[in-house]
Amino acid sequence: MQSKLILVQRKKEKQRLLVLLVLAVLLTAGCLIFTGSGVLKIPPWEIARIIFSSLTADGTALAGLDDIHRAVILEIRLPRILTAILVGAGLATAGAVFQGLLMNPLADPYTLGVSTGAAFGAALAIFFGIFLPGGLGMLTVPLFALAGALLALGAVYGLALVNGTLAVTNLILAGVIVSAILSAAISFLKSMAGEGVGSIVFWLMGSFASRGWHHVFLCLLPVLAGLLICCYYADDLNVLSLGSNAARQLGVDDGKVITILLVTCSLITAACVSVSGIVGFVGLIVPHLMRMLVGPDHRILIPVSAVGGALLLSGADTIARNLLATEIPVGVLTTLLGGPFFCYIFKMRAKSQMF
Repeated sequence: MQSKLILVQRKKEKQRLLVLLVLAVLLTAGCLIFTGSGVLKIPPWEIARIIFSSLTADGTALAGLDDIHRAVILEIRLPRILTAILVGAGLATAGAVFQGLLMNPLADPYTLGVSTGAAFGAALAIFFGIFLPGGLGMLTVPLFALAGALLALGAVYGLALVNGTLAVTNLILAGVIVSAILSAAISFLKSMAGEGVGSIVFWLMGSFASRGWHHVFLCLLPVLAGLLICCYYADDLNVLSLGSNAARQLGVDDGKVITILLVTCSLITAACVSVSGIVGFVGLIVPHLMRMLVGPDHRILIPVSAVGGALLLSGADTIARNLLATEIPVGVLTTLLGGPFFCYIFKMRAKSQMF
C-alpha cells in the first residue's frame, strides 16, 4: 500500500514538472513570436540570431541581417517583452503567495495597498512635471512610483503593528485604509491636473509602451530575488495552510515566515507596478489556473505561476499593441479578461459555502 502511494506521488511530481517544462517552452517560443509581431514583421529565427549575437558578441551571426530589424528588436521590442515577462512573473508569484498566506482565493498582489501608493507617487511626478537630472530622467515616474509604493507599505505595516504583533487581519484593514486615503489624493491630483490629467490616467491604466532596458533592470533584481525567497519558504507556506497552531507545533515560526513573505511580495509588487502601472487580475487569475493544473503545493505552484504569469502578460501586451491601430493599455485588456473570471471564482465560492 505504501509503495503504491509513493508511486502515485512520484507520478504526480513528474506531471507537475512536465507542466512547468511545457510552460517554459511556450514562454521561450512566445518570446520569439511576440517580439517579431507588429507593423514590422520579423521571423523568429532572425530574432534568435540577433539575440544570440548580442549575448555572445558574435558578429558573424548578424551576417545578412537587416540593421533596422536589429535596432527594432534590441532597442524597442525586446526590452518591452522582457519587462512584461518580469512584471507578469512577479505579479503571479505575489498573487500565489498572498492567496496561500491569507487563505483567501480572492487575494491579489494589491491587497496591502502597494499599487495605490505607486499610483500616488507616479501621479505626483506627472502633476508637478518632475524630471530627475542626469541619466535618471527616463526613470523619474517609475522611481517616484516605487518610492510611493514603499511609503504606502511602510504606512500599512505601521498601522497594522499593535504591541509588536503583526496580525494578518490588521494588515488587510490597514491596506484598505491607506488605499482609501491615497485614492482620494489621486482623485484630487487628477481634478487639478487640467490638460495633464491624460498622462496620469494613462499611467493608471497600465502599459508597457516605450519601455526600455532601464525599466528591465529596475524590476529584474526585485522580481528574481523575491521569487527565490518565495520558493525557499514554499515548504513553510504549505505548513501554514494547516493553520498557525499546527504550523507552530511542526516547528514553523509563523510570525517570521508571514512577515518575510508579505514584505517580499509587497516589494515585488512595488517594483512591478513602478514600471508598468496598475495591471489588474494577473495575480488573481494565474495562481487559480495553475492551481487547477498542479495542485496547491507551493513548491511547484510558485514557479509554475511565475512562468504562467510571464506568458499571460507578454501575450496580453502583444495583443494590446496589435489588436487595433491605437494601442490598448494592457491593464484594460487584462481587466476585461479577468472580470468574468473573477465572477466565476465568486460564484463557485458561494456555491461551495452553501453545501
